[in-house]
Amino acid sequence: MNNTYNRRQFIRNTAITGIGLGLTAAAQPLMGAVPMADQRRVGIIGLDTSHSVEFTKMLNAASPDPAFLGYHVTVAYVQGSKDIASSLEMVPGNLAKIKEMNVEIVDTIDALLNKCDVVLLESNDGRVHLEQALPVLKAGKRLFIDKPMSASLADTKAIFKAAVKHHVPVFSSSALRFIDSIRQVNGGSIGKVTGVDIYTPSPTEKTHPDLFWYGIHGVEMLYALMGTGCKRLTRTTETDMDHITAVWDDGRIATLRGVKKGPYGFGGHAFGEKAIAAIGDFNSYQPLVGQITQFFQTGIPPVKPEETIEMMAFMEAADESKRKNGATVALTV
Repeated sequence: MNNTYNRRQFIRNTAITGIGLGLTAAAQPLMGAVPMADQRRVGIIGLDTSHSVEFTKMLNAASPDPAFLGYHVTVAYVQGSKDIASSLEMVPGNLAKIKEMNVEIVDTIDALLNKCDVVLLESNDGRVHLEQALPVLKAGKRLFIDKPMSASLADTKAIFKAAVKHHVPVFSSSALRFIDSIRQVNGGSIGKVTGVDIYTPSPTEKTHPDLFWYGIHGVEMLYALMGTGCKRLTRTTETDMDHITAVWDDGRIATLRGVKKGPYGFGGHAFGEKAIAAIGDFNSYQPLVGQITQFFQTGIPPVKPEETIEMMAFMEAADESKRKNGATVALTV
């Protein structure tokens, strides 16, 4: 117990230090003032994902969920990916749907920032997230970045460093982190989690490290249940399937199966001191959107920077293991 606590406390105190920042500095963005009641205009960057449309439908509904605290989308900037065909193909349809919901379209991020109070960075391409996040943070706007936070560990660290510099809170997450079965386990339904097995769709995109593109959903589920502290992993990869075995510093073991071809679904099992729990599939964006609006209101992110940073290190280590033909690779945060 003490070893686990000490290791996790060490991670909390050093994950951000690795990018030249201490924990105190990293926490500063969380201390901004709560927005006033009339400061609930949401701007969206990137219309190359269905999330832009789905989140707007929820926030701009005639009778929105009270959990969304009155936040509504008022303005959007179209540009997301500049060269990923599957993303660019989505833009015309998404743009038409967004316009139907009375959202103003602007030509630049600067123009967007003049017309909103908080920002959803929805670009499907993680490579552009650092570039698009920097003006938002400089403008002092609280920022949610849809998965993946970026396309590299280095860019993720740079975003958090900029957030600290400008005293602006930011977080990133997949909706899968907040599904009911994971929340129940985290609420203590099976006692302390002793290990997990997770499966996830994991198609790849040549512009991103393998897991960053879609397998990030499964990585989010895994970390939501296990927390930080992974010290090494081994990846076995074949044409249609990936399998990663990871060991935590307290001896717990987690596995991630990435399905690259075949029936898709999200799920698995969490093993606990009291019971074993089935982890169910995705069914709604509502929990994530509720978490985002709560974050916009309070400035307190539901996912800590050190956890997101370790997830990026996990996925890069998985790629390194693949390059080394399944060799065990230590995580370097």
